[in-house]
Formats: sequence, structure tokens, C-alpha cells
Amino acid sequence: MVATSAPESSTRRESVSDTDIVNLLGLRRPPIAIGFFDSPPPGVPRWSGGSLPAGCMFWQKAWDGASFYTVPADHHGCAVGSYTHSLPLPAERAQELQQTVAFMVQNRYLDMAEVPGIPTLKRTPGVVAYGLVGAAGFAPAVVLVAAKPAQAMLLYEAALKAGAANPLPNVLGRPGCGVLPLAFNGDVSALSFGCKGNRTFTGLPDDELYVAVPGDRWDGVVQALAETVHANRAMGSYYDSRLATTLPG
Repeated sequence: MVATSAPESSTRRESVSDTDIVNLLGLRRPPIAIGFFDSPPPGVPRWSGGSLPAGCMFWQKAWDGASFYTVPADHHGCAVGSYTHSLPLPAERAQELQQTVAFMVQNRYLDMAEVPGIPTLKRTPGVVAYGLVGAAGFAPAVVLVAAKPAQAMLLYEAALKAGAANPLPNVLGRPGCGVLPLAFNGDVSALSFGCKGNRTFTGLPDDELYVAVPGDRWDGVVQALAETVHANRAMGSYYDSRLATTLPG
């Protein structure tokens, strides 16, 4: 369900701050909030940069510290991203999705049988908003974290503790932006390896992937994170001692 225009909750978590999240996990970049709304969130400015060649480039703008909302036309430069976000292309560009998919299939990047399984939003949003979690100015539908595998491990364990993840995780490859509807539609955390396009347009390093957490589950995940990190440190010491006693010599 696409949210109506809504401000960010005034009830802030007290035990773990957004800065703590970055420090606890050692993240290169802070988590970002992404919201799907029928109308613009109050106080959040409209994106003024026009259409971009990839919708995931808006993630990069949020990581740079900007908070803004976009309208469907801002996404029309990316046929695949428009598809995952259920944003119909205008009539004069309607063929671009088919052309893009055909190119992918022709180059053996994608099999046509995979297309029906690509996640898409259940409803077309009026606007899509972006910003850093701690300063977005709106309630997120999804919180997106770029993390190294060991960091993603801790975050996903915290999501399990918070009841925001399944023991067998939802994992997606291409397209990377599909992780947003995957997490939002199912109200459960999901992982994405990214895709070639996403890594090209966002600059995601080869050693990072994405963890997407439903926005209404994020505070619970954050509160479980400190305990998760502490538990892993304790287990690390335990495993180190086991290793030391079993090594020859």
C-alpha cells in the first residue's frame, strides 16, 4: 500500500542513534530512507534535476545528503526502474522497456522467463521520496543500507531478532532496484547483490551489497543491533579460543 503524505515520526529511538548505526557496523555510507506516497511529504522539496538515466541514481543523491521527492516523470529515463516502481512510461516512450529487455535477452544478460518474477510495487506512487534516515523528513517505506557481507550479516541477524526478516532471506540479483518492492510488498527485509546497471550508476563497490528493511520495522532492527554486535563479539572471542586450542603446535 502506498502511503499518504506523512511526516517522519516524532518519536525518535533513544538508545541507538543513526550515527551509532554507522559506527556499530562500520558502514561507508549511512542508511537512506525511501518513501512511496500519494502526494508530496510536507516540508520535503521537489527534486529539481529532471529525469536521470537510472532511478537508482536518486539513491546516490540521498547518500550525498539531499532530501527530496520525485514525480513519475523524473524516473522515465530508466525503463527498468520505472517498471519496478510501477510507473508507466508515457506513450511516446512505451516501447523503451521492451527494447531494453530485448537488448538484455539478446546479449544473454537476462532470460525472458525471468521477467515475470521481477518484483514491482503493487500500486503506482504519486511521488517517491529520498533522504538520509536521520534527516529525511518523512516516514520511510523502505530503509536501504549498502553494506559489506560481514556488515550485512549483522544487520540481518538484528532484523531476525526484531521479527523483520525470515530465517531464509529473500535475495535478489538483477535488477538491483527490485529489492525495494521486494521488501515493501512483503513487509520483510531483503538482500540484493545489485546489478551491473546499479553498480555503474551508483558507484556501489564490488565488496558491497544491499540490505532493504521495511520502514515500519526499522526502529526495531536498530534497537536489536547493539545486542547483535555484542553477541557476535562474544562469539568471536569464543571461536578464536577454540581455534587457538585446536591448531597444531
